[in-house]
Amino acid sequence: MIGDLTERDRAILALETVWPRHSGAKEEAIRAQLGMSAARYYQLLGRLIESDAALEFDPMLIRRLRRLRDARVVRRSARTPGFVG
Repeated sequence: MIGDLTERDRAILALETVWPRHSGAKEEAIRAQLGMSAARYYQLLGRLIESDAALEFDPMLIRRLRRLRDARVVRRSARTPGFVG
């Protein structure tokens, strides 16, 4: 349910929606706009993309973020010596 998202959750998703992909100043924007470290931001974002409420709130964004995360997991596991997938 969308009501399950906090104001902070919606702010994180809004920042992720508008932020250009490969910009080094994102960490500065996270700190300035949200008042948290980049590490905390990515922790919370990781939880959000698993949330049904976030999926309902912005399905296109959440599906894109899930695809990106899943692709990273596959790339990481392909680099792991001895991994049999």
